[in-house]
Amino acid sequence: MKELDRITVDPEVCLGQPTIRGMRITVSIVLKQLANGMKVTEILKAYPELEEEDIVQAMKYAAWLSPEKAKVIPLKGVADA
Repeated sequence: MKELDRITVDPEVCLGQPTIRGMRITVSIVLKQLANGMKVTEILKAYPELEEEDIVQAMKYAAWLSPEKAKVIPLKGVADA
């Protein structure tokens, strides 16, 4: 898939987790940074080997993996907080 040509999976790199261009930077790391409020420019500064398109493709990959319908699982204690 051309749209995700920067996302690679290699059993020899990061235990086969999806990574960015075969580097030891996983898609998960990038997504967690975004989810925690980091801006793209901050991520690029923290990981200078990344390019903006790497981050865009990480988000596209996550969207591709997410199902159209998800089962909501209530977390105990969250509603009480």
